[in-house]
Parts: sequence; C-alpha cells; structure tokens
Amino acid sequence: MAMTYHLDVVSAEQQMFSGLVEKIQVTGSEGELGIYPGHAPLLTAIKPGMIRIVKQHGHEEFIYLSGG
Repeated sequence: MAMTYHLDVVSAEQQMFSGLVEKIQVTGSEGELGIYPGHAPLLTAIKPGMIRIVKQHGHEEFIYLSGG
C-alpha cells in the first residue's frame, strides 16, 4: 500500500477537497511541484491553474485553483 497524507484544499467560501492522498502536483511561484508523503516543509505562492490530486489507490481528481 502506498504512503499517504491528509490534504485539505479550501477557499474563503468552501472546502474543495479533504482526504488522504498519495501525492499532488501543483504550480507554485518557483515552478511545478510534486508533493509526496514526508515532503520537506514548504511555503510558496500557488499560481492559478489545475492541481492534480492522486488519492488512495491511484484514483485522480483535478481541481482548478485561481491562486493562493
């Protein structure tokens, strides 16, 4: 079984995602980021665009973020 971590994606208005994930891919101010379990702490601005969420068992979900 793959390692997972808990991810919450929220906006000022609503919770967009909450659950266990294997990894996410997102575009930060320094470029593309892949965040896996055990990733070093990181603070970065999120650029507008799609984030790819790989949930448990490899199921994928895509969410559009307008930035953050």
